[in-house]
Amino acid sequence: MGLLVKGGEVVTASARYTADVYAENETITRIDKNIDASQLPPGTEVIDASGKYVFPGFIDPHTHIYLPFMGTYAKDSYTSGSKAAILGGTTTFIDFCIPGKSEQPLAAFETWNKQSEGSSACDYTYHLAVTRYDEEVEAQTREIVGKGVGSFKIFLAYKGAFGIDDGELYNTLKLAKQLGVITTAHCENETLVTEMSQRLFDEGKVEPEWHYHSRPPLVEAEGTNHLMTFAEVHDAHVYVVHLSCEEALANARRAKHRGVNAWVETLIQFLLLDMTYAERDGFEAAKFVMSPPLRDKRNQDVLWAGVKHGLISTVATDHAPFDYGDQKPMGKDDFRKIPNGIPALEERVKLLYSEGVAKGRLDLHRFVDSASTQAAKIFGLFPRKGTIQLGADADLVIWDPKRQTTISQKQQTMNVDYSAFEGWKVTGYPEVVTVRGAVAARDGKFVGTVGRGRFLQREPTHF
Repeated sequence: MGLLVKGGEVVTASARYTADVYAENETITRIDKNIDASQLPPGTEVIDASGKYVFPGFIDPHTHIYLPFMGTYAKDSYTSGSKAAILGGTTTFIDFCIPGKSEQPLAAFETWNKQSEGSSACDYTYHLAVTRYDEEVEAQTREIVGKGVGSFKIFLAYKGAFGIDDGELYNTLKLAKQLGVITTAHCENETLVTEMSQRLFDEGKVEPEWHYHSRPPLVEAEGTNHLMTFAEVHDAHVYVVHLSCEEALANARRAKHRGVNAWVETLIQFLLLDMTYAERDGFEAAKFVMSPPLRDKRNQDVLWAGVKHGLISTVATDHAPFDYGDQKPMGKDDFRKIPNGIPALEERVKLLYSEGVAKGRLDLHRFVDSASTQAAKIFGLFPRKGTIQLGADADLVIWDPKRQTTISQKQQTMNVDYSAFEGWKVTGYPEVVTVRGAVAARDGKFVGTVGRGRFLQREPTHF
């Protein structure tokens, strides 16, 4: 069945115009000023987008839908997570396939596939984490790249768990360069974090607020610089995930200026929340424990400017839903044991539009670019995803720029017992969302099909 979106203002990262958009067989096949619906095949669905924007489906390049972590599991499934994504305007997400330290990469890849196959309502793909390096890991990693995974993930934090040492870092980036794969990296110096965390614990500083002090900005800045040095040795392409502070951004900027092939991501929470949320009285602060942590508010203007001017390429979520009621309290007497992360997948796009576009911090093109197009380009999905053009997948978001709503856990689809943005009033709303030409959300209700989502195979593009 065909789909015709009529009369909307199409907005991409580089263009803006009023037109009708027609899709059939899951892709966009016609864009014109006035497409006559009566001349289209019977059964074509027609959506009136007059007075609305028509955006390409948004892409979250950093989610943890399935995640065994810190002795527990993230609460979302591919079903709940994909529904939440769609309701927020996100039609593609990139999850992380993370082998345990002693686990074989192919075994982890199979585990993630079992979680996702037939369970997602929107399209998805993975970054493959390299958590150790030896000949067998290298061979299996090459095989997984051949199966369509075009990006790696490394952790310069989480010593003894996911973290890799400098020899493993060197060899992972060497392999990535050979294969044309981009390496995403969590940049915090693991030794500094481990030692500082232990010192604080020994001093009896165990409450959630001390998490910040175990990994201050200089720790993230050092990790970022460390990654850039190793990337420069191999001329490897790297992508800093969840950058949170001015100091780390300065090191990334200096590396880019000297020719390092580097891209930067920040998170919606770092643009909007500050460290006072993680200093709230009692244990409520644990809701906002993440790594890197929320920073001093002064960093927000720096990060917004970075997004506006393109120094920061993407705005993601690092969506990691852990219940406040029975999972965060694992660290009630030791901040080191609080499961890290917050839920944000459902709210990212609304918040970025409301606080970015509606308040004059971003123009519409940079909004689309940072929330969709750049992720597609960096991770080998463009132009299939991330834009509106002939031949692209018909992932479309019909956006009401005036509708105002209030964020509430009671209304969310994410499978977690709190919202990090409870009570926030937002302007702008994804009225209709399509996944490859089929309506998946309408007026805040999921009307799609679980299992429609596909694993997106990607070719390496970072030679």
